[in-house]
Amino acid sequence: MKVSIITTCYNREKSIAQAIESVLAQNYPNIEYIIVDGASSDNSMAVINGYRGRVTKIISERDSGMYEAINKGLKVATGDIIGLLHSDDFLINNHIISDIVEAFGRSNAEIVYGNGLFVDAANTDRVIRDWRSGNYRRWKVRMGWLPLHPTVYIKREVIERCGLYDESYKIAADSDFLVRYMYKERLKIKYFDKYILKMRMGGNSTDSRRRKEMWNEDVRMFKGHGFWGVPEKLMKMCWKVPQFVNAKLKKNFGNG
Repeated sequence: MKVSIITTCYNREKSIAQAIESVLAQNYPNIEYIIVDGASSDNSMAVINGYRGRVTKIISERDSGMYEAINKGLKVATGDIIGLLHSDDFLINNHIISDIVEAFGRSNAEIVYGNGLFVDAANTDRVIRDWRSGNYRRWKVRMGWLPLHPTVYIKREVIERCGLYDESYKIAADSDFLVRYMYKERLKIKYFDKYILKMRMGGNSTDSRRRKEMWNEDVRMFKGHGFWGVPEKLMKMCWKVPQFVNAKLKKNFGNG
């Protein structure tokens, strides 16, 4: 199976190389790697251009935000399985894509998702949130639960059938996408209990200046799916508490 990995980027000259290197280091032989840059004004494209010939497709043009960029990547992706790797993030090891493909093969799933670590931007060995997604249950989505978005790998035929990201959202399009796929659709979904990537803390959803906008978008998104809105948003926040607790326990007591 061919795996398409899409990285979107805007002014990430300091982190984009590590994201790219983590994909190029994979031992899985059939990866289509697509980078979509939003016409960065820093040196991001100079870094990206250093990998021309090793990256399958590079797009650099203005866009309205990350979700338009993701949709551009999805429209040109030709892999049997598609996943995302943001420009601040990097894959956990050099065989994780092979492991994900094996998980698809064993389970015959349409979606496979796993775990991720939020790390300090300056020290990526320092874990701040330990996101263990846990087993999928449809009722959990109704209660505000969602897996970590960049750990979700989906068969392309499912995306072609179920649709792209809703670009009317500036922050919550990933949550809307996952609710659609994991609650509205009846898909075969498999939890892969392995860490897939590390994510640097920061970005739109963790910027305190934008938390109000995030709240409003999440409430609108849940209501758009026929949920109440505010209760699901509150429950979504509660699901995150164990992630900080787990990270603290690991720091204090190790991995046990």
